[in-house]
Amino acid sequence: MVASKYSDLNVAVIGVGGWGKNHARVLNNLGALKAVCDMDVKRGTEISEKYNVNCYTSLDKMVQEEQNLDACFICTPTKSHYQLASKIIGREIHLFVEKPLSFSSKECDDLVNLARNKKIILTAGYIERYNPAVKDVKRIIQSKRYGEPLMMEFHRENRMPVHITDVGIIYDTSVHDIDTAMYLFDSKPIVVFARTGKKFHAFEDFATIMLGFEDQKVAIIASNWITPKRVRRFSAVCTDGIITGDFISQEIRIDDTEATTIPRREFKEPLFVEITSFLDCVAGNQDAGDTLVSSIEATRVTKVAESAILSSNTGSPIYLDFKER
Repeated sequence: MVASKYSDLNVAVIGVGGWGKNHARVLNNLGALKAVCDMDVKRGTEISEKYNVNCYTSLDKMVQEEQNLDACFICTPTKSHYQLASKIIGREIHLFVEKPLSFSSKECDDLVNLARNKKIILTAGYIERYNPAVKDVKRIIQSKRYGEPLMMEFHRENRMPVHITDVGIIYDTSVHDIDTAMYLFDSKPIVVFARTGKKFHAFEDFATIMLGFEDQKVAIIASNWITPKRVRRFSAVCTDGIITGDFISQEIRIDDTEATTIPRREFKEPLFVEITSFLDCVAGNQDAGDTLVSSIEATRVTKVAESAILSSNTGSPIYLDFKER
């Protein structure tokens, strides 16, 4: 085991296809995986036998029989998140929901309030927060060494993942960059304008989103499921330099009037860092809470995503008002 300190925790993964199987892998390596749940018997059995844990096809049966669960991970299709999360929170089990937290901001608000009332940890899987490249750019921006950030651009390109069937590219892919833009700017957008289209799939498979922030700051997010090459890049244009980063290689480059700098760092798996941060919180490490994506932050991302779709459908900018309690 990589970190035996987590072996006292009892954790289950709900949905072990697609991205969920990676959560199961990391949790098993950490010694915390105790059960998996998947409606696909073959898929669930394969993972449970691989890691020697219990397997269920019913969430109700799992929480009934696994009475000592400390936390659950929901890695199912987006439109199932609200129903599943409500049940788990109702059982007072700490919860990690793969992005997005839910399909509508109203559902997200309900989950936030339910988790608050039950006093449980609720977070969402915006994994780029734990990417070393993003962490480095955040520190550089905070240092103000290259002035104030003015504009950010994000590009995500790839073929559509075969396991995504209930949402389009905005809810599956663009949400990562919506969250990262708010994180790096340390601000909430005040307006959203988007254009989307669909050529090969039931939902939008390409989208360009503009987020307008105060003080003329802007983020441009371009995503598509059309190009064959996998691209995950971003840049931050500051008053005294430009910082470019690659989510995949975790390399960043800084260009200013004096030189080009490429900092060196140790490669880290963002999913491992993300999961250990959540488990640390579940185990009672108060400091770890500062590293988690809060349920309120996750709700903001969903609100921006649904506003982007509304903007594309109407052809108009959508002005945002975050009324948070």
